[in-house]
Amino acid sequence: MASLKESKFSEERMHKGIQNGTSPGQWGRAWEVDWFSLASVILLLTFAPFLVYYFIMSCDQYHCSLTEPVIDLLMGNVRLSDIWSKTSSLSWKAANIYIIWVTFQVILYMIPDFCHKLLPGYVGGVQEGALTPAGTINKYEINGLQAWIITHALWLANVYYFHWFSPTIIFDNWIPLLWCTNILGYAISTFAIIKAYFFPTNANDCKFSGNFFYDYMMGVEFNPRLGKWFDFKLFFNGRPGIVAWTLINLSYAAKQQELYGQVTNSMILVNVLQGIYVLDFFWNEAWYLKTIDICHDHFGWYLGWGDCVWLPYLYTLQGLYLVYHPVQLSTANAVGILLLGLVGYYIFRMTNHQKDLFRRTDGNCKIWGKKPEYIECSYTSVDGTKYYSKLMTSGFWGVARHFNYTGDLMGCLAYCLTSGFDHILPYFYIIYMTILLVHRCIRDEHRCFSKYGKDWKRYTTAVPYRIIPGVF
Repeated sequence: MASLKESKFSEERMHKGIQNGTSPGQWGRAWEVDWFSLASVILLLTFAPFLVYYFIMSCDQYHCSLTEPVIDLLMGNVRLSDIWSKTSSLSWKAANIYIIWVTFQVILYMIPDFCHKLLPGYVGGVQEGALTPAGTINKYEINGLQAWIITHALWLANVYYFHWFSPTIIFDNWIPLLWCTNILGYAISTFAIIKAYFFPTNANDCKFSGNFFYDYMMGVEFNPRLGKWFDFKLFFNGRPGIVAWTLINLSYAAKQQELYGQVTNSMILVNVLQGIYVLDFFWNEAWYLKTIDICHDHFGWYLGWGDCVWLPYLYTLQGLYLVYHPVQLSTANAVGILLLGLVGYYIFRMTNHQKDLFRRTDGNCKIWGKKPEYIECSYTSVDGTKYYSKLMTSGFWGVARHFNYTGDLMGCLAYCLTSGFDHILPYFYIIYMTILLVHRCIRDEHRCFSKYGKDWKRYTTAVPYRIIPGVF
């Protein structure tokens, strides 16, 4: 699902130049849907919510074992109705918590002037996005870092001063909140497709495949908005899921303290390493406007439901696991995991920094102390105009074509290693992110090959590996 965040920067836009007048096929999702794509869509729409439920249920009822529920069912020890009957249902308390949470994030999103005064030197405010297929350049109000600070300041003020609610409130209502997130995820996805049919923000930025299920999942509108500033992509990709990520981990740590009288060093590592990642996202939120999510993807269930449910529930599995299985790492292991996470973050951040510097200066800069090397490429737009781009082949971008993904995966592995090796559940994140980033890598390179042709082949000859030098 939506990745975050992240900071999964599109090489297509960041170090290969801004697209102008590209063909419609290079934007977003497919125009036509084959049977395999349709089957995959229906499979995801049907089973992804059950997968999330299964992971959370396994921790709640089977101490985070992914195999015991299946074994119990096959052996006839339990029925599906038995498992369901033990599952917490939607409650008014959870509904009120979630309504207050989302409403609060909407308010912070819609009062940028107040938020900007909190960090006047921070690069935020009004930023321009990418050129859309219809030729529009949208403007965005960037204030995610301020919203994150305000939210966490209030959380800490409650913990140490006000005591309005227990810091374990998220964990204590985790399954009832799951139903709330699903309701919002499906509601916003359904509203998005209705809006695309009847009152799109820009009809020329809509893309219908002719298949309802595919359109529902992958989206029709490129940049659905309400009014001038409420942008669906920016809000749901950045808030409320990612702001909640660090709060969820803090709630897990509070639950550990409540149950065992201490917070383990593994839980501290999860909070620190994932906190760095989240803060990096918001500090560089303006850069997020240049990611695949914003530049190429349409807004549908994939982003709407994914950011409401998939991200907060499956990206935080390590902390959830550590509540049920507290792990106290040896000093050597703790230091090793911390270094792996920090080195991964450094590679991730510096690789993206080199790309951004190269793009901003048109190659007139220094990378690793010398002028960057690059291959100059050309492409022709649909109107016959010829454009030129530069593909960097030095610095981290000379090591691998997507070396930022390498650093990202190192960080993902560090999160998972905090949980030890007794269960597979906390390792879902590294498995999923590997599949996601490899898929993004292949998808982006297919787009680049379609755009640059033989020049792209010259580039891949100069930088032969995608993510892991010498391997892939």
